Amino acid sequence: MNDVREKEDAFARCALALPELAHARTVAAYVSVGTEPGTLALLDALHARGVRVLLPVLLADNDLDWGVYEGADSLVRVQYGGRMALYEPVGTRLGPQAVTEADAVLLPGLAVDGRGLRLGRGGGSYDRVLARLERAGADPALVVLLYDTEVVDRVPAEPHDRAVHAVVTPSGVRRFGVPG
Repeated sequence: MNDVREKEDAFARCALALPELAHARTVAAYVSVGTEPGTLALLDALHARGVRVLLPVLLADNDLDWGVYEGADSLVRVQYGGRMALYEPVGTRLGPQAVTEADAVLLPGLAVDGRGLRLGRGGGSYDRVLARLERAGADPALVVLLYDTEVVDRVPAEPHDRAVHAVVTPSGVRRFGVPG
């Protein structure tokens, strides 16, 4: 087994052990790209457990719609101009509100600090997701998958930023002082 797959499997094992994911019926997640910790093994394991896995579909205004993950063959690579290529689910679009049904939301990030604040890529897509969850009164577990070096002392914060409940790294899980 290659090193990348071993790391992806290790992340999946650690994340699957979280009570928030062990008992979840619906999980909003994402397909990792570039140097992000691999998520496919985790998505496959959740799907195999019978968990409804929602994956984002990027909209023109950087908001996110959602579709259901039905396995790796249910993904299509979508190129967004010169910016990036993402893997998105094929099939029915559920609308931006679908995320409010999730028991847990896996968020991508560049870093998380000691307060549990997440640094995203700057597009605001997940800030909108977090605001949507708050407006709906939804309280899913918020979890970020990162490498150990991406857990830092401090990230820049803005008034709208929300803390996550936990970060999963190769060395384990770190929880933050927010309910979960």
